[in-house]
Amino acid sequence: MTASSKFRTILRAGALGLALCVGPAAAQDESPAEAPAISEIHDPATLLAALPDAGYADKQAIAEQLVQSAGAQAGPALRALLEGRLYSDANQRVVVVDGEGEGETVALRDPLSGAALGSAASAALTKIGSNNKLRKALKGLLARLDLADADPDKRLAAVNEALRNLDAPAIAALRARRDAETDSKVRDAIDVGLAVADLASDSADTRLAAVQRLSGELSPDVYNALQSLVADDGSGKRREPDERVLMAADAAIHRIDNQRALYGGVETLFFGLSLGSVLVLSAIGLAITFGVMGVINMAHGELMMLGAYTAYVMQQLMPQHITAATLLAIPMAFIVAGAAGIAIERGIVRFLYGRPLETLLATFGLSLVLQQLVRSVFSPLNRSVSTPEFMSGSLVINDALSLTWNRLYIVFFMLLVFLALQLVLKRTSLGLKVRAVSQNRAMARAMGVRSEWIDAATFGLGSGVAGVAGVALSQLTNVGPNLGQSYIIDSFMVVVFGGVGSLWGTLISGMSLGVVSKLLEPHTGAVMAKILVLVFLILFIQRRPRGLFPQKGRAAEG
Repeated sequence: MTASSKFRTILRAGALGLALCVGPAAAQDESPAEAPAISEIHDPATLLAALPDAGYADKQAIAEQLVQSAGAQAGPALRALLEGRLYSDANQRVVVVDGEGEGETVALRDPLSGAALGSAASAALTKIGSNNKLRKALKGLLARLDLADADPDKRLAAVNEALRNLDAPAIAALRARRDAETDSKVRDAIDVGLAVADLASDSADTRLAAVQRLSGELSPDVYNALQSLVADDGSGKRREPDERVLMAADAAIHRIDNQRALYGGVETLFFGLSLGSVLVLSAIGLAITFGVMGVINMAHGELMMLGAYTAYVMQQLMPQHITAATLLAIPMAFIVAGAAGIAIERGIVRFLYGRPLETLLATFGLSLVLQQLVRSVFSPLNRSVSTPEFMSGSLVINDALSLTWNRLYIVFFMLLVFLALQLVLKRTSLGLKVRAVSQNRAMARAMGVRSEWIDAATFGLGSGVAGVAGVALSQLTNVGPNLGQSYIIDSFMVVVFGGVGSLWGTLISGMSLGVVSKLLEPHTGAVMAKILVLVFLILFIQRRPRGLFPQKGRAAEG
């Protein structure tokens, strides 16, 4: 027996059962060979029982009839079918599987009432399948059901979903909901959907009013509908016959294009600021060690890598508390990277002061050692650090502009780190001594400052900040042994461009280079943008060798 014949048998059985409930006479009059149309069946249980053996087209008709017959009660069953959690058991009973349907034994629920039906072996269940066309139809049906939801956000999402598939039932549901809607955002969205529907009206005045209503709307569905209105019909003529509607549609499309370009520029600027924040975070620790101490630390990127791996380890220790683990990783990364920096300064760098080439070679070799150490401990494979819930998703401004939360928090975090460093260097005893040693080491030592310990503390401070930067980078990219190599050159570029030893110069140069790079990328590509920025820096340093904001210190005096 084929699937279609099984489906017809189920429908005949359902109809015959209903007839027997009415009476024997009615049953005799009913021809058992004629299966009732799906639209004639109003019993939700009978409709559900026909799903396992129905074809995809029949499943769509059954789903539509379920909405007509059961209303909101059909929602859980349709959602389970959409999510692939609707099954039939050995007795052809349609059930919903809780969760992902994994494991040898799964919990079952009734698809209409939601009542628990015990459990069953996974092997004894048969999944009720769907295809893309059916899933699209199910989304539209669920959107129609959600139009009456008490939550305005769900109603708004339902209207937007209906806008993607504006068939006659969806339009009727929007019109029925329009006058009863109390939320202004949802009502505006309904008006937009109805205006899109009116673009297919036979009345030119109605189409003109619809175009005027849609002018300035940034939704891709609205834009596509307007483009379709003015498109060529294949014979060299536009589909819209009325000249007034054509002019209004062209003006509306032009206005939407201008607004999209404006918001696209804002988005590019945001990406530039977020890239600049990453550059500042990666360079600000180097501005302390290189700018104040005159040490070319090629292992700076590996200190950032240690901070990123600290975030990974903290999440492994607290897998159920990702947010807390990420927040605790910030001070832990500062301690780990800072301690490593002090060890580097005491063990290697202090013997090489005044010999920049040897310092460069020694720290470069150290960077290779740290990379291999991480490969031995964590393996060469990249590690993924989970994003806390509060940093996930996007801040949606409108249909043309959304800002990702993780990059927004990176910008705020960079500003907090910059402010904290400024307070440390300007308002603390350590900061006073650091500035004294950088400006006149001999005089500072004559005043009782232990310059060797200030060197260690300064190197540790810069290294700790690099570790904190690594935590921030772990939220934007995978953590791996080569993470630091991607930022070390950019860090030196930012420090040299801003002015050696100047934190304000590092901030301004990092943000400037980030914004310029992102502005160039759409026109030149990412690689050529980096080349152009590098050429600009070379020319700039030729004119101003000490950068934007020159800072007095040992490096400058030398």
